[in-house]
Amino acid sequence: MPNLKIINKIVDCGLVPVVRAASADEAVAVAEAIAAGGVSILEITMTVPGAIKAIERVVDRHGKKILVGAGTVLDPETARACILAGAEFIVTPSLKVPTIEMCKRYSKVIIPGALTPTEVVTAWEAGSDFVKVFPCDNVGGAKYIKALKGPFPQIDLIPTGGVNVNTAAEFLAAGATALAVGSELVDKAAVAAKDFGKITENARKFMEVVKSVRLNS
Repeated sequence: MPNLKIINKIVDCGLVPVVRAASADEAVAVAEAIAAGGVSILEITMTVPGAIKAIERVVDRHGKKILVGAGTVLDPETARACILAGAEFIVTPSLKVPTIEMCKRYSKVIIPGALTPTEVVTAWEAGSDFVKVFPCDNVGGAKYIKALKGPFPQIDLIPTGGVNVNTAAEFLAAGATALAVGSELVDKAAVAAKDFGKITENARKFMEVVKSVRLNS
């Protein structure tokens, strides 16, 4: 899928669920539950045992309707492995320019993690498509996003940390391009109990907030 199409899909959806699970099978089930809730984008983190196999399986089964990315990618070698497995975008928890360069080499969307203004600008200048602000809740949450957007209106920010159904609207109003949501959507207790309907319900709730904010903005 062309880069611009992927970027536009992330912007249009406004939500990137973060899938952490105890196994590849569990990650696939969670991915399907998220899609059932109307969210066609997700990232499978490298903390999932057999994460690359999980990416391959979701892409093989649902690649036409789910945009699959890889998260918690720590180095360019892992980024390449994820890309070869079918990941259309790469998300990192920290800023590592060689990982950005690897993604650009393969024409894939890269969303590096950054926190300080210097890191945010460095990531943007290195060619990132979005910048993930992490851990956002520890430095002020939505207020921090608003503060960053003042000097950097041209940089598309995706906050991670502290984003839940109650704060999602605030983050979007502060200028976030999209929201990355982990355990608040992929509820650990629900996953452990194989209550995937709960995950579907959570996905719907988040999408309702995104749509409502955009409709009224």
